[in-house]
Amino acid sequence: MSKNNISRPAKDTNTDAYTPLQTVAIIENKAVVRARLRVTQTFILSMLAGIFVAMGAQFATFVTSDSALHFGVTSLITGIVFSLGLILVEVAGAELFTGNNLNIVGYVSKRITTRELVKIWTIVYIGNFIGGLMMVCWMYMAHQWEFSHYATGAKALLITHKKVNLSFKAALVRGVLCNALVCLNVWLCYSSRSVADKVLSVLFPIGGFVASGFEHCVANMYFIPTGLMLRKNQDVIAAAEKMAGKPLDLSFLTWKGFLVNNLFPVTMGNFIGGVILVGIVFWFIYLRPRISYLSLEIKPDFPQDKK
Repeated sequence: MSKNNISRPAKDTNTDAYTPLQTVAIIENKAVVRARLRVTQTFILSMLAGIFVAMGAQFATFVTSDSALHFGVTSLITGIVFSLGLILVEVAGAELFTGNNLNIVGYVSKRITTRELVKIWTIVYIGNFIGGLMMVCWMYMAHQWEFSHYATGAKALLITHKKVNLSFKAALVRGVLCNALVCLNVWLCYSSRSVADKVLSVLFPIGGFVASGFEHCVANMYFIPTGLMLRKNQDVIAAAEKMAGKPLDLSFLTWKGFLVNNLFPVTMGNFIGGVILVGIVFWFIYLRPRISYLSLEIKPDFPQDKK
C-alpha cells in the first residue's frame, strides 16, 4: 500500500498574540488578498456572512423572547448569544461589510486601488443583504415566530419597531459606535493565533455593542425584513402589544422606513466608525510614511524566536 505523502504545515507553537504592528500589517495584507479574489468568491463569502450574522440575530431573538430578567441582564444575554454570527464570520472566513471597512488600511498604504476598494465594498454589501434576506425567508417558512404562543415573533416585531423609529442622528451615532467595536473585534481576531482566542475575542466587543443598543447594518438586513414579514399577522401583533404593555404604532414599519430611516444612516455610521475611528487611526499610528512606528527609537515588541 502506498504511503500518504501529503505534506502538512509545520505547527506554530508560539501562543503569544501578534503585536499591534504585526496585526495592522496582517490587516493590510488581508485587503490585498480580498482584492485578488474572483467576484464569485467574494460574493458567495459575503452571502455566507449575511447568513451567519442572521443566525446570530435569530438566535438572540429566540433566547430572549420570554425573558423576565432585568433589562441589563437580558441585554447582556442577547449580546453574548448574538456573538454566534461574528464567531462564524471570523472562524469560517466569510466577508462582512462592516469588518471589510478595514480594507481602508490597504488603500491608504497604496496596496490596493480605488476601483478595487469600491468593488469589494459594493459586492460584499449586496451579498450580505441577499444572505440576510435568505435567512428571513427560511426562518419565516420554519415558523419559528410561532414558538411560545407567538412570543418569538412578538420579540422580533418589537426589535424592528424600535429600530425604524430611531431618529437619523441616533441611528447614525449608534452605527458609528457599533462598527468601532466590530472593527476592534476584527483587530483582536487577527491578533489571535488559535480558534479559542478568536472566539473569546468576539464575545466582549460584539456582546458589548449589542447589549448597548448600537446599530449594525448587516444585522438590520435580517431584523427589519423579519418585522416586515410579520407586521400584518394579527396573532404576532397581539402578542407584541401584550409584551410591550401598550398599542403599537407600526406606521414606520415599511420598506421606506427600513431603507431610509434605518439602513441608510446606520450604514453611514458603520462606515465612519470602521473606516475612520479604527482603520485610519491605526494606519496613522503604525503605517503612515515618514513617521512610522519603525522610525521611532523604540524597539517594537516582536515575539522572539526560541533558539
